[in-house]
Amino acid sequence: MKLREGDRVRIVSREVTEEDKKANRYYGHMAGLTGAVQNIYAENEIAVQIDMDTVSKVTRDVHKEATLRMRHKLNESLSEVQRKELTKEELEFDTHFMLLCDSKDLEKI
Repeated sequence: MKLREGDRVRIVSREVTEEDKKANRYYGHMAGLTGAVQNIYAENEIAVQIDMDTVSKVTRDVHKEATLRMRHKLNESLSEVQRKELTKEELEFDTHFMLLCDSKDLEKI
């Protein structure tokens, strides 16, 4: 299966192997997540922007907290002049939930 940027995909459900643990590319909690291919680095390195409505509540909460911390860190590092140059949208940016996957673990949807 040839994937292209923008393709909608689902992460397959399968057993986690020893190789997966070494490569850090597949975990059981990833199974069933959907998203869109963002970047293709190589056949076995595909970045997928995950749909937040497919992740667990715990994962959503952790992601939300991480985003808030990033915003706070940015705000703390900016001078007043720099802060005034940014729009409200830029200061209250949203983050994407990205996973690096192997193409064999993805199916088009």
